[in-house]
Amino acid sequence: MPRAIWTGAISFGLVHVPVRLITAVQDNSPDFNLIDPKSKSRIQYKTINAEGEEVERSDLVKGYELDSGEYIVVEPEELDAIAPERTEAIEIEQFVDLAEIDPIYYDRPYYLMPDEGAKKPYRLLLDAMEKAKKVGLARFVIHQREHLAALRPLHGMLCLVYMRFADEIRPTEELGLSLDEVSVKEAELKAAIQLIEAMTEEFQPEDYTDEYQERVRELLKAKAEGKEFVVPERPKEEAPTEDLVEALKKSLEAMKAK
Repeated sequence: MPRAIWTGAISFGLVHVPVRLITAVQDNSPDFNLIDPKSKSRIQYKTINAEGEEVERSDLVKGYELDSGEYIVVEPEELDAIAPERTEAIEIEQFVDLAEIDPIYYDRPYYLMPDEGAKKPYRLLLDAMEKAKKVGLARFVIHQREHLAALRPLHGMLCLVYMRFADEIRPTEELGLSLDEVSVKEAELKAAIQLIEAMTEEFQPEDYTDEYQERVRELLKAKAEGKEFVVPERPKEEAPTEDLVEALKKSLEAMKAK
């Protein structure tokens, strides 16, 4: 059983559901370290100031750069004094339809496991949310940071997904994109829709793997065993064409040929 990173309770009105928070994501990437090629030993870093003098890590402080280029020092006690208190509850503030939440707000997913003796209220909340087809929006504090989160049923259990606050999302207006001067022909739109329909399938997550990381692991295995690693050939890409309809038709023909 993976270790819980937080323990507390889901607060749902006057109902409390004791739970444990467990990460739902695991990093399968190989870990690399920077080493000295001669001794094959790991390197160490030194903290050097602008004058080239070494500064002990224990002497370092946090600084915030002003527009003028000057720094103000912020003491740990000052940050601790205004840090949000660790909460023992994930407070559900409201329920919404899943479709109302744009995926851009989603961040990292976690599983919520019921504590001993809490399976009944856990099951009640899970069944009620499944039947109502709603997602709970909640706040809680972990590691001195307040989080907004979405609670939703997933594969027979409750899933909690960290969400980004609205001010963390860059407004699209800042990018200055305007498509008003561009028009799409009916034939181009029709061909694009046909290709989309031809490429539409049921989503199967296991069909998608990180091919680069798989090749990295194969490379490491070969080097560890003293074998030669053969780099796979990259598929040749066809030269792009400015004729959108022709490009879409060729893509559709290639799909049908599979």
